[in-house]
Amino acid sequence: MSLFIEQLINGCALGSLYALFAIGFGLVFATLGILNAAHGTYASWAAIAAYWAVDQLGLPFPFAMLAGVAGGAVLALLVDQIGFQPLRARNAGLLGALITSIACWIVLDSLADSATGHQSLSFPLPAYPSGMIHIGEIQFATMQGISIAAMLVVTVGMHWLIRYSRFGAAMRAVGWNEAAASLSGVNPRRVVMVTALLAGATSGLAGVLGGVTTQNVSYTLGEGLMLKGFAAVVVGGYDDVRGAAVAGVALGVLEVMAAQYISTSLRDGITYALLLGFLLVRPRGIFGGVAFTRA
Repeated sequence: MSLFIEQLINGCALGSLYALFAIGFGLVFATLGILNAAHGTYASWAAIAAYWAVDQLGLPFPFAMLAGVAGGAVLALLVDQIGFQPLRARNAGLLGALITSIACWIVLDSLADSATGHQSLSFPLPAYPSGMIHIGEIQFATMQGISIAAMLVVTVGMHWLIRYSRFGAAMRAVGWNEAAASLSGVNPRRVVMVTALLAGATSGLAGVLGGVTTQNVSYTLGEGLMLKGFAAVVVGGYDDVRGAAVAGVALGVLEVMAAQYISTSLRDGITYALLLGFLLVRPRGIFGGVAFTRA
């Protein structure tokens, strides 16, 4: 029984990374109407920034993590304003934004690969909490507990911001109809910029935590999160952060349990087959609604 619970915790910790990434990815898609293929690079570069902060500057892990989160946020803002804002100004449509995001993804991935010396780096062991948490016979890594706690805090905070704050109302208005939101006194560009920052920050947090727990600081980190995060958004419903969080955690648990009790080599196939079956039953996702539907 203790093995099952430990694997359940492992799955929740892994799923928390997917959930954090999915929250940022879904936020951009819901508010800006962009399927951003470059979103995974924010996580990769956030992990690289945190690694440099630890390895080169000698900063404690909490400050290095903040540096990584800030790096992801700033990179997301730069990509949005340099790559997507000119397209929005010319009403280039979804296809132009998708092509631009793919170009940004390739460029940023190549730069990340060069920045890491074409190898996977690891955080030095004394730089992060490496102990174990013991609850009776059950034990799990401290970083896993941090990942789960971070996901819960971000999910609750983002849900409150979107549903109950004045800025959240502006985000929903821009996501519904940007022209109408502008007529009602909302500044769409400011909303877009803050949304990009928030999305980059949450994805950056996923990247830093993922880089530590998997000991993989490279351009491939973001690619893995991108695939699983996109699945979590689709299953959870892109217009509700609760759905992205629940689906992300469920995806992580499915992966770990499939690897433990069925087959490691088939875990991705089994997971996505179950997700496909879920979508056939509920195509709008767990919490899918129309709050952000663009007119």
